[in-house]
Amino acid sequence: MPTVAPPAPAAPALAPPAAPTFWANACADLTRSDPVLGEVIRACGPQGLVPRGDPFLTLARSVVGQQISVAAAQAIWNRFEKACGQVHPDRVSRMRASTLTGCGLSVRKVYYLRDLARGFLSGELDPSAWPALDDEAVITELTRVRGIGRWTAEMFLIFNLQRPDVLPLDDIGLLRAVALHYPVADGPDDDAGTAARHRRNRVRAQALGENWRPWRSVATWYLWRSLDPVAVEY
Repeated sequence: MPTVAPPAPAAPALAPPAAPTFWANACADLTRSDPVLGEVIRACGPQGLVPRGDPFLTLARSVVGQQISVAAAQAIWNRFEKACGQVHPDRVSRMRASTLTGCGLSVRKVYYLRDLARGFLSGELDPSAWPALDDEAVITELTRVRGIGRWTAEMFLIFNLQRPDVLPLDDIGLLRAVALHYPVADGPDDDAGTAARHRRNRVRAQALGENWRPWRSVATWYLWRSLDPVAVEY
């Protein structure tokens, strides 16, 4: 009888990327220091930030996600990633504007993404130097690039450099979560009232953040998750 070859062994399942090494300690400290945040952390379950190792991909994804919801950003990113084939500076720099706008990107974001790609290709942006810089120095370096403001730089600090103590006070999701979990009395529901509520939530988030040090990135991530089941990734 012919010899039957044994079945090939199944490929091992790839483990999901591990959360940063400080994550468990941060969760324990935040739960002790802030009971409200502790409830949020327990409700979200045993999960954590997914680290991103590619600086260009992190920054490009942050540009795509500027001023839109997590779900909308994910949908546009999926189309953008499919159109690129590979999200790489050389590829993005050569893509037609019409292809990029067809993914749902605004004309301005198309300009920003191509300019970002050119910065990486020219060496004007050198990500190898950034890990040695402190948070504010990285923000200063990144915000020299058109289309990268403080919020985008803060997303890079959290998701790529995995800095533990970043509080993005211009992030609408963070301010919405603060309003939900740490409510204060509202003013009139008109334009002036909306602006006033935004200012109050920002001041409130800044004050709460003093109690979250040195783990403000972790607190922010869980507050994001309390609003949206889709894991925040940049």
